[in-house]
Amino acid sequence: MKVAVINIEGKDTGKKVELNNSIFGIEPNDHAIYLDTKQYLANKRQGTSKTKERSEITGSTRKIKRQKGTGTARAGNIKSPIFRGGGRTFGPAPRDYGFKLNKKVKQLARKSALSYKAKEKKIIVLEDFNMEAPRTKEFAGVHSLINQGNKNSLYVLPEQNKNIYLSSRNFTGAKVVTVSELNTYDILRASNLVLAESSIDVLNRTFGIS
Repeated sequence: MKVAVINIEGKDTGKKVELNNSIFGIEPNDHAIYLDTKQYLANKRQGTSKTKERSEITGSTRKIKRQKGTGTARAGNIKSPIFRGGGRTFGPAPRDYGFKLNKKVKQLARKSALSYKAKEKKIIVLEDFNMEAPRTKEFAGVHSLINQGNKNSLYVLPEQNKNIYLSSRNFTGAKVVTVSELNTYDILRASNLVLAESSIDVLNRTFGIS
C-alpha cells in the first residue's frame, strides 16, 4: 500500500512511501483489540478507593442493648454496619486492576488498529520536520493545514523531539507520541494517524520487518 508524503503546509511532495501489508493490511482481530484496550485502561486506574470496615471504625464495643426481650432484632456494638456511622460491609479496598497480556496479542492488537486506520484512509504520512522552539501557535497552524478540519489526531515520531512535544502539550486537538509509546487505544481514538516519514522504518523494525 503506497501513501503520498505531504509537507507541513499540507502539499504533496511528490514522494510516496510503502506501508507494509503485514502491519497495515492484515485482517483485524477485534478480540485482541478489546483485550489490549481493556488492559491499557485497567493500568490507568489508580485502585485507591477505600472504605472502613467495622474493625477500623472508632467506637465502643459495648453491647448496646440486651439480647432478648426488646421486640427488635438483636444487635452487637455501635460499629455494626446496620447502624449509621458503622463500618461498611464488603466495601472497596486498594487493589491493582492490571492483568497480564501476552506480547503477541498486544502486537496483533496494534497491527489490527493500524489496519483499520489504513482501510479507512485515515493515515497521513508527513515529511520529517522540526521546530526551532516550542510554539503552540505554530504547531496549531501545521495541524490545521495537514488535517483538514479533523480535530483529534495522533502524531507518531521516530524518537523524542522536545520542541514538538512541548508545542503540542497544551493543544487539545493532537497528541504526540514516539513509535515505542504507540498503543491500540490512542490509535483507535484518533481521527487521523499522522506518521512522520522516518517513523515508518522504526515501525517496521519494531514489528520485526526489515
